[in-house]
This record gives sequence, C-alpha cells and structure tokens, in this order.
Amino acid sequence: MNSHLSSFDSSANQEDSKSFSLLDERIRRWVWEQQWTELRDVQEKAIQPILSGDTDVIISSPTASGKTEAAFLPILTRVLQSPAVDSIDVVYISPLKALINDQFDRLDLLCEHLNVSVSRWHGDVSQSKKRFLLEDPKGILLITPESLESLFVNHGTAIPQLFSGIKCIVIDELHSFIGSERGRQLQSLLRRLDLSINRSVPRIALSATLGDMPLASIYLRSDKKLPCAIIQSDMNQQEIKIQIRGYLSKPILNVKSQLCEVEDSNYSEDEVGDRIEIATDLYRTLRGESNLIFANRRTEVEIYADILRRMCEENCVPNEFWPHHGSLSKDLREDVEAIIKDKSRPATVVCTTTLEMGIDIGAVSSIAQVGSPPSVASLRQRLGRSGRRGQPAVIRMYIQEDEITADTPPQDRLRSDLFQTIAMIELLTQGWYEPPIDTKLHLSTLVQQILSLIAQYGGIRALTAWEILCNSGPFNAVDKSTFAKLLRSLASFDILMQDSEGLLLPGKKGERIVNHYSFYTAFITPEEYQLVTQEGKAVGSLPIDYPLVPGVFLIFAGKRWEVVDVEIDHKIVILKPSKGGRPPRFGGSGKSIHDKIRQEMFSIYSSTIIPPYLSPCARDLLTEGRKYFKQMELDKRRIIEYSGGALLFPWRGDRVMNTLAIGMIADGFKVSMEGIALNVLNVNRDKVVEYFFNLPPKKTRSSLELASTITNKVEEKYDQFLTEDLLDINYASSNLSVIDTAEIIKEIA
Repeated sequence: MNSHLSSFDSSANQEDSKSFSLLDERIRRWVWEQQWTELRDVQEKAIQPILSGDTDVIISSPTASGKTEAAFLPILTRVLQSPAVDSIDVVYISPLKALINDQFDRLDLLCEHLNVSVSRWHGDVSQSKKRFLLEDPKGILLITPESLESLFVNHGTAIPQLFSGIKCIVIDELHSFIGSERGRQLQSLLRRLDLSINRSVPRIALSATLGDMPLASIYLRSDKKLPCAIIQSDMNQQEIKIQIRGYLSKPILNVKSQLCEVEDSNYSEDEVGDRIEIATDLYRTLRGESNLIFANRRTEVEIYADILRRMCEENCVPNEFWPHHGSLSKDLREDVEAIIKDKSRPATVVCTTTLEMGIDIGAVSSIAQVGSPPSVASLRQRLGRSGRRGQPAVIRMYIQEDEITADTPPQDRLRSDLFQTIAMIELLTQGWYEPPIDTKLHLSTLVQQILSLIAQYGGIRALTAWEILCNSGPFNAVDKSTFAKLLRSLASFDILMQDSEGLLLPGKKGERIVNHYSFYTAFITPEEYQLVTQEGKAVGSLPIDYPLVPGVFLIFAGKRWEVVDVEIDHKIVILKPSKGGRPPRFGGSGKSIHDKIRQEMFSIYSSTIIPPYLSPCARDLLTEGRKYFKQMELDKRRIIEYSGGALLFPWRGDRVMNTLAIGMIADGFKVSMEGIALNVLNVNRDKVVEYFFNLPPKKTRSSLELASTITNKVEEKYDQFLTEDLLDINYASSNLSVIDTAEIIKEIA
C-alpha cells in the first residue's frame, strides 16, 4: 500500500501546559489518575475560552483526538466551582441516540468521582427517569434535538426554571446538522432556549470535518450576540496508507465460485458480478483483524455481509463479518457494537453512515470503502476510525466500473466513479472539505417551529412568532411578507387559526399533528413494518410500501429468512430462517456533489500523472478514462454529439447541473441528468452551442421562474401545506444556483 495522503496531527503538544492549573483540583487529579503525561493541543487551547463563559467555541480536530475531554474538562470545572440550583448545568446535544449512550458511559466514569449527575433523555429512556429529572433538575443532560423539542412542547412552562442556571450547550458532530432540517430545528430550539431564560448561553461545538470555520460560526449563532473562539488542532501529520482497487463488473456466469452457482444463487446479475471478487479480496485481506467496511447503501451492506458470512461457512471458520445500519433493531446494532469493541476476537463490521460518527468502538486495523465516498468530509470522518494511538490510518477503496461495449454511452466510458474518488482523495490531501451550505429557507421546519411555539406558550401572536423565529432567529431569510403568506397557507389547510384577540392557535388538523409522536422530528419518518422472528426477537424494520407477503425470501441482518406471516393491522412481519433470500432495496439518495470535486475531476482527466495509490486494474481504468476524454476532445469543448442529440459536460456540481437542466427544459429542450453529463435529446450539438452563445445574462430566468416550471416540489415533511408560490421560493433556495450557473454559461459559450 502506498503512503500518500498528507495527514493530521496525532501527537500531543510537547510544551508545558499553560492552562492546566486553571482546571479544578479534582479535575487535575482525575487527569493524573488517567496517567496522561500532558494535554493534547485542543484540550490545552479550549480551557481559557470555555472557562471565560462569555464566548461560543468551535473545537475542530480529527476523530479520537480528545474533543470531548477538551470541552468537558473546563466545563466541569465551572460546574464544580458554581453548581446550578434546581437547574440543569450543561446540555449536550447529539445527532444519534447511540452516541448519547456512548458519551453517557464516558462522562459517567468521569463525573461519578466529582459528584456531578449525568442524565440521558431520548426515546429509549424510561418515563420514570425523565420525571425524576424534571422534579430534580441538575448536572449534565445528554439529549437529541427531537427530545429537546418534546421538552418545549410538553413542558413549555417548565423551561425557564429547568435551564435557569445552565452554563453552556455542547453540540457534538456539528457538521452533521448544518444544512439539514434537523439543523435548522436545532438552531431554532437554541434560540428559543436563550429567550426563555433571557440570556445568551455559550455554545460549544465539536467536529472533525468542518470545511469553513467562519461559516460554521455563523451557523452556530446567526445573531452573533456572542463572539466565537475557533480552536483547531495543530497536531503533527499522521501517516495515511491508501489504495484504490479497481474492478470490472462481470456477469454472474463468468464468476466461478461455489457461492455463485446459478442454481444456488439468490442474486440477480446486477447484484453479484464483481461483488464476489471484491468480497473475496475483503475476506482475504481483513479476516483475522478488526475493521470497518463502509458501503453507501443498506442493500450493499446486506449483500456483502451475507457473502462474507457464507465465505466463513464455506471455509469452516467462525463468522467475523457483521452488518450494521439504521434499519436493524436497536438490540442487534448494540450487539454488533459490543462485538467490535471486544478486542479479544477479530470482527469486521459492514456498515453505512451509522458507524461514521463518534460512537467509540475502539481502534480498528483498517477501513474499507466500497464505491466512491459520499463526500470528502465523509471520507475524512471514516478514515479517522483507523490509525489511532500513533498507528498509520489505512483505507482500501473498491471501485467498480462496467465493461465497455459498443452500446456504452460516452459519459460511462469516462470511468467517472474512479475519477471522482481520486478527486476526493486529492482534495483531502489539500485539507479541503465541503464548506457548510445552509441557504435553504426550510419552510417545512418553520411550520413545525410555529406549531411548537404555540404549544410552548399556549398561543402566540404572529408578530412575536416572526420576531422569535425569523427577524432575530435562524429563519432570518424569511421576511414579513413571506411569513404572512405562510400563515395564510397554514390557515387554509386548517393547521392554524387566529382568535379574536389575534393569538395564533392550532387548527383541528394542527392539533392532531402536534399531538402525534412523530411531530418532534423535523424530517419525514415513514411508516415501517417491524421484522420479528418466530421466537419473538426483533431484527429490524422495512418501509411499509416494501412488498412483503408470506413465502418471500429475504436477506436481512446478515442472515437469510422466509416471510411466514404479515400482520397488516399491527405492521409486523414474522420471519423464519431460510437458505434463500434477496437483499431488500432501501430508499434514500446520495449527497449532492460539490463544484470543487467536479473541477478537480477535470484536472485529473487533463493530467498525465498516475497516482501511486492505484491498483493495476485501477491504473488501467484511469488510462482508459483519459483515452476517451481525449478522443472526445473534452479538454477543449463542453458539448459533443451523441445519438442524434448532444452531451453537455459542465464540470460543475449537482446544484449547477440541476439549474442548467431546468433552464434548458424551460426553453423547450428535452434534458436528462446522467452523472457528470447532461443528455440533450433530439437536438444536434450545433443547436446547443448556438443556444448558449445567444443566451445573454439578461435572458437568464430567475430562480423563482425556474422553480415555477417544476411540477413536484413537495420534498419535506410539511411542504404539503405550502402554496405553490411558497414551494417555488423554498425549492429555489435549496436546489438552484442561478449566479453560479451564469458563470458556467459564459464558459460554455
């Protein structure tokens, strides 16, 4: 394997600590008991700003570099020196219940010596423990955004006392919130908490992958009422070993393996082929050690976990490969987490993003990535799982490309998955991650927050709601006029009503929404079947629209099942073990690709340098992709002839490509987005060139005009209650980029 990537600091600061003496003596004693010889650099730097209590703080450093301790050593010093009375001292907010459970164990070990209470609050915590905290609030509260929402809705009058003495709020994995519905919901809840106690509570954010610190600080507190101290690791560069392994997809009949005999196979051709070759390499390379294999879809997780388990059976050795994804039951996920934490025996987990973030599973020998990573930030996050305690981080990336035939379209000849992966690696070596983008209005989440405010206060005036949520709140791109339109739209759907005194109250439909348990989530939570064995053990869930009937065979949780019964009324599916099975096809889509990645791809196509981390097959695929790039003269032009139409290569991200496509469709072209290219049907190249040449900026449609041409703009939970003009505004804010598109139009012309 080739050591290629520039790396990230894993050694401690060698200078004597200048801030250690500022920590409470009991904290210092705990540090000595851990036999730490010194604080890490972020731990040293975080002490003074957090102790000051008058600034927000962002702590950005690699995975397993001590961010949690960097935050909590000074936080606990403040708690010990001045504990709150009848109030929670600190709120820790996490995107994952599993991460809360993990951090609870870590903090409890520290806090039990300090006589500081640590409590959890999420869907799996008993009501009795929640009532106890409400009756005797104190210490540290670990909570999800959804559970914090439930506190505001169900205990709104108690909020001021519950948080009256709060010292700070810790937000873990900050990058995972930015730009999402949950992220805007969290911003709103933090703003409302400040208003409830009439002061600005310092916010301390933790992350390993933030691409733009000033933008992250604006997200953390948009009103800028407190300054923000940005703390980044100065640690020495860590060695990273990486290899991209290339594979050509093969028909199932060409794969000679006992696992793939046609009469014994439950996979179709598109599900196997080169997957057996990849699985064989994973089995040979990873068995005997602890590793993580990241796949981009839950279907792929089930396929590889099943093949690898069967390889263990075929070779008469104990199984070492286990699946982990969000559709598995909580018990099964926790069982797998316990297996990989137990270093007395080797275990490799095939997973999606569920093990990407900070759940502590201990050090693993290496990371495998099947398919191109979702983003550069995600690649960095996954890589951080390997190479702890001064060891090199090791990642193997498995990229599949189809064999080229006479019918292969030009864009598929360019081996774009391979080039995209190389581009991500090269950007990672430059220290670049996707910057936080939070331009979306999030009107669906604004609907939720309006209803939540009404529930908290028992009713609220429209102007007050606008002031809290929009004028000085996180929905600050929503002006009074748009807010008024939104209220009228909600009234027309019986979500809201206004009484004779001007108070906003829930309508009949609004009451049903707020009183349903699903209200606390800002995103859509589809109904699901619960999958249960005949013995009554829960194994997971599948969407309610998945076709499950008795006699269907299924691969799930790394095992093979037959559906015995489907209880429609109770949404329960009974399973029994089977030799047959197919992996379910889960929904979900990948992340949007950033402009910078596509531009880096163009540079790699244009170059003659062969990266040293490519396997022989990957080098061949790279050479092949460059050959077709040159043949099509894509280094000189953006538009080529293809099949009676034209292909347009903008070399920009998905948002610009989407804007281009919608604009061309609005002007009468038939266009489809096909990976790195736009396929313009039934119009020759010259006509497309002429179109762009004669498209001056003044003729370019506005984002709202473009959005109005889209028929289905209902994407988020409460979009169904928005009028067409509100849907246009919402869609344009998140899916279109007219200014950036105007620049690429100039290049094309």
